[in-house]
Amino acid sequence: MGDRMEYINQAINAIEAQDDTRVVHVSSLIETKPYGGVVQDDFLNGCIAIDTLKEPEELLDFLMDVEAQAGPRTLDLDILMYDDLVMNERRLTIPHKEMHKRLFVLEPLEEIAPYLMHPLLGQTITQLKEKIKEEQ
Repeated sequence: MGDRMEYINQAINAIEAQDDTRVVHVSSLIETKPYGGVVQDDFLNGCIAIDTLKEPEELLDFLMDVEAQAGPRTLDLDILMYDDLVMNERRLTIPHKEMHKRLFVLEPLEEIAPYLMHPLLGQTITQLKEKIKEEQ
């Protein structure tokens, strides 16, 4: 909703502004239809790779604050992976439990990290993307 590019740029700038976090790679953005039957404008999807000293829960809290500052329904910032960490807590599951099923996640992620290995599935991002494409 609203100026989608501006919200995305503001989020990237907020992440980069953190003393303990650095943006390493930013993917291209792809436009997709809303996921899950939501009736609204098309989404812009992309991925960024960061280096951070924040612990996963601390990073989640920070990203939720960035979302809140942007306003309702304008940003959805998810932690897809955190090194090769596997965790399943009430507030946070890493790797993201649906990422391997979503082409709109895997396509931009492949652009910046094609050989990143999913720690539970034992496949690279490229392999996961190809698997979805074969199933379509």
